[in-house]
Amino acid sequence: MITLTLALKSVFSLSIFMNIFMDGGPLFMSLILICLLVSIAFLVVGFSSAKTSQEKAKKMLKLAADASLLGLVMGFLGSVLGLITAFDSIEAMGNPDPAIFAGGLKVSLLTATFGLFTFVVARIGILVLRSVLKPESKIE
Repeated sequence: MITLTLALKSVFSLSIFMNIFMDGGPLFMSLILICLLVSIAFLVVGFSSAKTSQEKAKKMLKLAADASLLGLVMGFLGSVLGLITAFDSIEAMGNPDPAIFAGGLKVSLLTATFGLFTFVVARIGILVLRSVLKPESKIE
């Protein structure tokens, strides 16, 4: 009984995430998801090579930072394009319904939220990886 309840909760949670993903626009949400996965992959490689090769770990750190920043920028680009689309549809209707306007704003903010989530998750990993890496010794 407990496992059935947990399974139903996980399916329900997955369907909620899929609805949010589709509401945000599959193109931009997919691109942001790819940025998140790529930055996590770079962080994993960076952590695994931190003890053997500091240079490789630093390279992975920079690549993870770039991928997370790309996810953030893609989120805001999707948000701006969503707002433009919402305003175009409101302009075409003439007298906008507040519900349609609120729905357009919600959709446009989903990509920005997911981009911010991608950036924060990757930045936390970057901070932890930087704390693991040895500081460079300065030669005078």
